Amino acid sequence: MVSFVFLIFALLVAFKIAGYITSDDFEALGFTGLVLAGSAIVIVVINSWRSGLYFFLAWLLFEDLARKFLGNNMAIYFAKDALLLIVYLSFLAAYRRKDQKVQTFRPPFLPVLYVFIWFGAIQMFNPASSSIFYGLLGMKLYFYYVPLVFVGYAMINSEADLRKFFNINLGLILIIALLGIAQSILGPRFLNPEVIADDIRLLSETYRVSAAGVRVYRPTSVFVSTGRFADFLIVAWLVVFGFSGYLLLRERRGRTFAFLALAVTAAACVMCMSRSVFVWSIIGGCTGAVAFIWGAPWRRREALRTVRALQRAALGVGLAVVVLLFAYPDAFLGRLAVYSETLNPASPDSELLHRGRDYPLRNFLVAFDYPRWPYGYGIGTMSLGGQYVSRFFHAPMPVGNVESGFGAIVIEMGILGLILWITMSAAIALSAWRVLRKLKGSPWFPLAFMIFFYAVVLLVPMTFLSIDAYQDFVSNAYLWLLLGILFRLPKLALSAQPSAGSAALPPPRHWVR
Repeated sequence: MVSFVFLIFALLVAFKIAGYITSDDFEALGFTGLVLAGSAIVIVVINSWRSGLYFFLAWLLFEDLARKFLGNNMAIYFAKDALLLIVYLSFLAAYRRKDQKVQTFRPPFLPVLYVFIWFGAIQMFNPASSSIFYGLLGMKLYFYYVPLVFVGYAMINSEADLRKFFNINLGLILIIALLGIAQSILGPRFLNPEVIADDIRLLSETYRVSAAGVRVYRPTSVFVSTGRFADFLIVAWLVVFGFSGYLLLRERRGRTFAFLALAVTAAACVMCMSRSVFVWSIIGGCTGAVAFIWGAPWRRREALRTVRALQRAALGVGLAVVVLLFAYPDAFLGRLAVYSETLNPASPDSELLHRGRDYPLRNFLVAFDYPRWPYGYGIGTMSLGGQYVSRFFHAPMPVGNVESGFGAIVIEMGILGLILWITMSAAIALSAWRVLRKLKGSPWFPLAFMIFFYAVVLLVPMTFLSIDAYQDFVSNAYLWLLLGILFRLPKLALSAQPSAGSAALPPPRHWVR
């Protein structure tokens, strides 16, 4: 019976696909292919939430590419959320079965997070909000990916799991970064359809023009906007940098691949023509270098490995610069000219202080000009994607816009919402710092520090500049997933120590196997 039903279903699908091919309806054909692929993935996810998490990450990073070529179909946008819901349900089912491989924990910042979630739920019913769908949108953007902290913790049961997770992510990063570099050279016609949907046309075809007349394209890679590509590169650079440091101290396998990913990601950070990526990658690299030396295993006389790791990172960045300079001098030098003109404090056209301090601070203070700043207009009313709620549900947006993330939180949830956000961020940073101190002197310290650094940077300075930084689903998902992995690292370090029964044996001379 099952075989017969499957045969009938396959014939119907083949008939529909044949119709799309004969009518040259490639958009419908592509959408059908995505539906079939999604259905197959759902079956895999139900059987294994671990495999489902990898499918979710792949869909998360490449769904925009399908959206661009399928007319910005919003069903594709929400497909990842449906897939993640199945991952959550599969994970919960495994936990309730008391699967020994599914271990959970209680994050130290959980009480503060619960208070913030309940306050956000109350703000869904703010009388100033014109539609409950703004509240649903806000709850989804702020909190839907929070359970990934538990999934990330349970995902890593051994160092083999840790290396597998980051090697897969390095592969995805390498593909997206290479495509972004190629698009920065070939122009917007690469990776973009000839006719782009009106909602994303301006996001996919943006240029930066300097005062000297230099005009360079801002690539999007597989994403619909250059902003999302920029947010991805920030987390990608920190992850690659931290994982490379771990490999240099702990594992010889995979170092070449990590070195290649480091060089390509550094090149993409330059070619993406995003000043925020350029600045944060430099700050992250310099801060990470100082932290790696501070947290090096000095007592075992292995700090030299940390210095070598930093030397290799510098070599990778230098190699990327040299290749770009000689292979594509016009594209590379044009971007350097814009960076120098707009970020150099000595330049008469410098925008460093204006865009980094004055402009967002002024927008933050504008939030207090709104009459409802003490209690807000409701969660989601200034969130990313609010234009779709306004269009689909004919709900006018109750308030204007401010280009400050902290200001947006004040307008949405009032001054108490901002206080809870700062409190939650401080609790996450403090608990992550305590984990980091435990790992000082171990090979896991470089990776742990870059996760800690990313969480602090995303929750405070980047969100202060724009709420889009946190609400971008790529940044948000990786934040909570990496935090779960961070809290898991001390258990891995403990399991790597000699057991009590082997105390008589001589201790290992080096961490590296």
